[in-house]
Amino acid sequence: MPKHKISLIAVHALASILLAAGSTAALAQSDQTGTGPATTTRTEPTPQSLVDAADKTFADFMRDPQMGWLQNNVGRAKAVLIAPEVAKAGFIFGGSGGRAVLLVRNAKTGRWTGPAFYTLATASVGFQAGISVSEMMTLVMTDKGLNSLLSDSFKMGPDASVAAGPVGAGAKADIITDLVTYSRSKGLYGGINLDGTVVATSDEWNEAYYGKKGMHAPDILVRGAVHSKGADRLIADIARASRKK
Repeated sequence: MPKHKISLIAVHALASILLAAGSTAALAQSDQTGTGPATTTRTEPTPQSLVDAADKTFADFMRDPQMGWLQNNVGRAKAVLIAPEVAKAGFIFGGSGGRAVLLVRNAKTGRWTGPAFYTLATASVGFQAGISVSEMMTLVMTDKGLNSLLSDSFKMGPDASVAAGPVGAGAKADIITDLVTYSRSKGLYGGINLDGTVVATSDEWNEAYYGKKGMHAPDILVRGAVHSKGADRLIADIARASRKK
């Protein structure tokens, strides 16, 4: 089996393990406090449920008064990566993982297309404690960042530069980076550090969502070979937000 294929299998496996751990923790938190991620369920999510959760996450960021820079710059982004639930688990070996959807803006027409499905996974070594769940949104600001996402997999940081976006009402900053990330924590951690995160396409989910074999990210996002009405609301919400000044 090719080396890159083995690494992609490992990424998907780690993401699934961390998601299962995060969902268990979030359910416990929800049972105890009556709160918790709105996207948490007791069953494995489906592609459509992930799209619906991504729309909810996008709306959360767009109405958060602390996310002014993101709201003002989403219209400049070449693409938007949304992960409704990123779990971070820490014992001795820690890590974070989740699933995400990517939507891309056509530079000529301004129309948004997608989504394509991805997994996120990163591992860390050192003493940590607890499990947290965050929702994450990343603005893809450069062609290099977009081309990285159109490949089978890449690592945030080494392959495409990444920086946390400025937070706060009226926040202003000139950020020169490929990817600008935001996360809203729902647990013990203050957020997710995505530097070193491996982002990989989830061809299985792409094929399941569109009902066609051999669906890869460029087919969906660049060539526009497929479309699902189930994504219309998410596309419309992103398009509406990107038109605002």
